[in-house]
Amino acid sequence: MNDTPRKILVTSALPYANGPIHIGHLVEYIQTDIWVRFQKMRGNQCIYCCADDAHGTPIMLRARLEGIEPEQLIARVAEEHQADFSAFRVGFDNYHSTHSEENKVCATTIYEHNRDSGHIARREITQAYDPVEKMFLPDRFIKGTCPKCGAEDQYGDNCEVCGASYSPAELINPVSAVSGAKPEERKSDHYFFKLADFEEILQSWTKGGHLQAEVSNKLDEWFETGLQEWDISRDAPYFGFEIPDHPGKYFYVWLDAPIGYMASFRNLCDKTEDLDFDAFWKPDADTELYHFIGKDIIYFHALFWPAMLHGAGFRTPSAIFAHGFLTVDGKKMSKSRGTFIKASTYLDHLNPEYLRYYFAAKLSSGVDDIDLNLKDFAQRVNSDLVGKVVNIASRCAGFIKKRFDGRLADSLSEQALFDEFITTGHAIAEHYEKREFGHAVRAIMGLADKANQYIDEKQPWVIAKEEGKDQELHDICSMGINLFRVLIGYLSPILPGTAEKSEAFLQVEPLTWARLATPLTGHQITKFKPLMTRVDEKQIDAMLEHSKEDLKEEGAKQTPEPAQAAGPLAENPIADTIEFDDFAKLDLRIAKIVEANPVEGADKLLQLTLDIGGETRNVFAGIKSAYRPEDLQGRLTVMVANLAPRKMRFGLSEGMVLAAGPGGKDLFILNPDEGAQPGMKVK
Repeated sequence: MNDTPRKILVTSALPYANGPIHIGHLVEYIQTDIWVRFQKMRGNQCIYCCADDAHGTPIMLRARLEGIEPEQLIARVAEEHQADFSAFRVGFDNYHSTHSEENKVCATTIYEHNRDSGHIARREITQAYDPVEKMFLPDRFIKGTCPKCGAEDQYGDNCEVCGASYSPAELINPVSAVSGAKPEERKSDHYFFKLADFEEILQSWTKGGHLQAEVSNKLDEWFETGLQEWDISRDAPYFGFEIPDHPGKYFYVWLDAPIGYMASFRNLCDKTEDLDFDAFWKPDADTELYHFIGKDIIYFHALFWPAMLHGAGFRTPSAIFAHGFLTVDGKKMSKSRGTFIKASTYLDHLNPEYLRYYFAAKLSSGVDDIDLNLKDFAQRVNSDLVGKVVNIASRCAGFIKKRFDGRLADSLSEQALFDEFITTGHAIAEHYEKREFGHAVRAIMGLADKANQYIDEKQPWVIAKEEGKDQELHDICSMGINLFRVLIGYLSPILPGTAEKSEAFLQVEPLTWARLATPLTGHQITKFKPLMTRVDEKQIDAMLEHSKEDLKEEGAKQTPEPAQAAGPLAENPIADTIEFDDFAKLDLRIAKIVEANPVEGADKLLQLTLDIGGETRNVFAGIKSAYRPEDLQGRLTVMVANLAPRKMRFGLSEGMVLAAGPGGKDLFILNPDEGAQPGMKVK
């Protein structure tokens, strides 16, 4: 670790304010957030800024379609975006909008400096014009028949059937996608950024270690064909900033979008006394600037952006990190298959930290696409996080709490093993720094295997039953807790929510890389609560169904008429029959009620902590009318262990206790034989 903390400004590409965040977007924001959190853990000043990309024709038309002003649309979408990012623990230091005074000032400054230096040209061009909507049409708002293969309903710039590129004028039978009218050709003055003025500078910069090798090599194609002037203006009507001294002409959205990075940071500086804008953006700045982007917008960021900055007298990025796209189960995300999953839809069904972990396990420093294999996703989360990492604390904490009043041993019994964990941290830190998150995860899980092997070999559950071995039990479990702490520290950039829960359990300050090297000895911990539950495939299936756009048509069931019941069962009729195979799916387990507590604000519920053999579950049971909490502690019962976790107003319920009776005081939980042990299957 450097003695002098680094000063780093980090950004992610700005999400477009025309729709929701989906899991494909989240690859980038999670990748960036992990790297930022790691830098902060290392003691560096690392500032993460982002904003909504809020300008352009699509937003103008979307607002018109909804009958609202563009400002209303982008305000609503911004709120939705930030709620999704917050839920996924993406920890921006500042989140702003390109439709802001700061961005207007920054965009105007960059334009005027380049204009005054002779890098802006003006010339007349011919464009497609919608005579009904009275607006010039972007290429993507013109449709027609492909001039190459004859495919119908293709966009004005390329064919999605044969892949050909062409100009809108070449389309056969073109129509406006806005009004359906046939476009006219009209002339208009436009303003261009003279990219070729910076060819020598850009060739040096793109080969100077600021880009991944494959990105730098790809950009060679642009230099070989010659750098062309870039149209940076659009005609009214357009939602954006008007170009100074040119009424009716607006900055093209792609000009002010990357400038939004500067604007968001400027907004933060204005709110923070000790942040200096110039220290991060002046040409000779000794600070670091990094952009995380998708590979589809490399040209804008690796050519136009550094050229604009240089021409306006600002610093260029230290590096630009591009990543690939996301596929689901090996295929492009699909709405019909339900794999085009919105962030909010995912959150309705699964823990966001599952996805953060899975993406981290797949991410590297390259630009290759990554695949979300849903079966592997469930298996890896259950095996690695629940089965390996969380399980360590679960296996040791109970003994520390019950037998040693929650106090860890005064010294480590296995110093060499602890030192191995700390030494391995150097390699893990290097993987994080280089964005080789998959390598970091593999190294961390290798340590988790060693921690579990240690506990398996020492068998604290056996030693706990033997007389005169309290110190040995204390040492083993204290060692286990210390190994868990190191592991959760290494995973903290990936699992910040789980790390916070672990810090509360361990009663420690936020974990930093430096603090991990000092073990917890003679330290008081609190009662362990389950940190994470297993992924059930039913949750994934429900998420996919939720995601299908045609869910109402394909999955909606007609409401049946009420059943006519008679006789003794009329008041409480038997439910529809199920097949034996469905019943066989139930995993019934013996559970020991470790703790029972009333639930504030609930008349019928008790909150039960259940031990099912090395694993604890939190379950809410509607048995308060029949049992006092203190009478339940230590009793055995039967629970449905493979019931999908359910979000309740009071928390997450991770199973179901079986009970029978007419209700009220006559409600009886099932009591196994005295010889039963927690975790045993009920057959």
